[in-house]
Amino acid sequence: MTELSNKLREARLSLGLSLDDLQTTTKIQKRYLQALEEGNYSIIPGPFYVRAFIKQYAEAVQLDPEELFAEYKSDIPSTHGDDFPEKLSRVQTRKDVAPGNSKIFAILPRLLIGVFVIGAVALAYFLVVNIKENGESAEEPATTDSEQIQYEDNLSEKEAEEDNESEASENDENQTSSANGVTEETTEEETTPTQEVTVAESKGKETVYEVKNAEKFEVKLVSTGETWVNMLNGKGHSFWQGILKTGAEDNKVVDYSKEQEAVLVIGNSSETEIYVNDQKLEYATPPADQVRQDITIRYVPTVNE
Repeated sequence: MTELSNKLREARLSLGLSLDDLQTTTKIQKRYLQALEEGNYSIIPGPFYVRAFIKQYAEAVQLDPEELFAEYKSDIPSTHGDDFPEKLSRVQTRKDVAPGNSKIFAILPRLLIGVFVIGAVALAYFLVVNIKENGESAEEPATTDSEQIQYEDNLSEKEAEEDNESEASENDENQTSSANGVTEETTEEETTPTQEVTVAESKGKETVYEVKNAEKFEVKLVSTGETWVNMLNGKGHSFWQGILKTGAEDNKVVDYSKEQEAVLVIGNSSETEIYVNDQKLEYATPPADQVRQDITIRYVPTVNE
């Protein structure tokens, strides 16, 4: 047990709070809270979460987390070392990609020559076809007066027949439209409304959303890196909690159709995507401003009339 863990425990006891009370307030699993009070950080998933859990614990017992980090710096694991391999890999990736540009410049002259040849062939084809069509037009025989009169008589008869057919077709269409009017109106009324997800309220790390016009309530969390999450209902019951990580178990789906609320504790929102019935939810508070976020989603079921 360290001085920091002693101070956290004494602050909790001075407020008359139990570990169960603290778990409800912070949404952090009880065994992790107990580990903080014992100074046993080995069961907590990584230095990032150690610092995040200490911050949440301190705020819940009315302590200043920044003062704790400064005073007990030697007792708290540092997260700086975790970032170094990732930055190093990004630098190496840029160095590996840069030489590939030389290949593009090597084949660019060939591409330009190919485009020029294709354009020349297309232009020649257009000129040949155009000259041929002009020649055929010039050789067409002139139409005689008698042939023109006969053509106009036939055209008049054909137009009269088409007018009669057009009137008959319009009458049939009007009758059909009248017969199907009720069916078309019914179809428009039966159109299913689109699912709507709106922000009801947002303050700091806490945001409340409402889901309307949805026949089901399914929530999916997807990790784009590594994150710790807890998926609960409105009564505090946890359906699943743990770490989602790319390359391992990177997503989790929970059906909340029988629940009124879904409560999501997101440990690393910058690397966590939330989907409600396959519709991606946008964070009301940017992850850059608040890494740990508590999300509540209220389900308003569709009422069948």
